[in-house]
Amino acid sequence: MTYRAPVFYVTSETVREPSGVTARRDIVRHPGSVVVLGIHRSELEPRVLLERQYRYAAEKVMWELPAGRIDLGESPLEAAKRELIEETGYRASKWSKAMFFYVSPGFLDETMTIYLADGLTPGEATPEDDEVIHTTLVPLSKAIGMVMGGTIRDAKTIAGLLWFDKKMQMLDESGGRN
Repeated sequence: MTYRAPVFYVTSETVREPSGVTARRDIVRHPGSVVVLGIHRSELEPRVLLERQYRYAAEKVMWELPAGRIDLGESPLEAAKRELIEETGYRASKWSKAMFFYVSPGFLDETMTIYLADGLTPGEATPEDDEVIHTTLVPLSKAIGMVMGGTIRDAKTIAGLLWFDKKMQMLDESGGRN
């Protein structure tokens, strides 16, 4: 190990890849994260729960889906439920796994699982001391417009919103939309 931080650590390893090439690989090791695609369906069009918060690495206030790290001993679903409450105060009555992916597998082993959280009810948020988060429910078509127009630049949020939009289109085509 070459570096340890509270959330991740870095290793530098000499590896033999399947092609037979031997190479040095510096890897950021991370326990994995969850993303919550919160949906409220009281309107004609589903609304998605988005949050805005300042991200130091990007030096910008970003639009994002709620997300966070999976804590030791916690299942991804437990982490998603915890993060939704902590960051937004909302709870959901129905949960389902939407997507699983690697964030940037060239140098990072972090995975993300996106959960669809349906049937939102509001509550009181309990963010961490360093989190200043503002939440809003946005119509799906507006959120997709924010993606396509470059207002939403966060990859996990883009992936989750485009996935949900496509799912809604497929339900429309099959006549199964709620």
